[in-house]
Amino acid sequence: MLMPSIRNNVFDDFFGTPFFTRTESNMMKTDIKETENAFELTVDLPGVKKEDIKAELNDGYLTISAENSESKDEKDKDGKYVCRERYSGSCSRSFYVGDAVTENDITAKFENGTLKLTVPKKEALPQKENKYIAIG
Repeated sequence: MLMPSIRNNVFDDFFGTPFFTRTESNMMKTDIKETENAFELTVDLPGVKKEDIKAELNDGYLTISAENSESKDEKDKDGKYVCRERYSGSCSRSFYVGDAVTENDITAKFENGTLKLTVPKKEALPQKENKYIAIG
């Protein structure tokens, strides 16, 4: 039987894992700054590796997605597991940047857990005028 003090520590450690502490409100916090010619996005992605980040432009929407997985193996002096924890998760955010922006227009840099993107302001493509058919 677990002693109350040990039990509390075990559950404190368990509920302090990334699975329970990461929420949508603290994942991918994004600052958007408007300049004269562009929008600058700064996305916080702590603990995420550059190769686990994807930025995609589709139908005028810039979608940033990230995946992260962690594994902690703790063994006692005899090599028996005392605790094994694994976490795996993904998140994504989308921003409408307009149909005139192409993937070659956007610059991106990832450094120290922060993704910085610059999206230029571009004039919207002219809307096609509706052509109506006369009904006789």
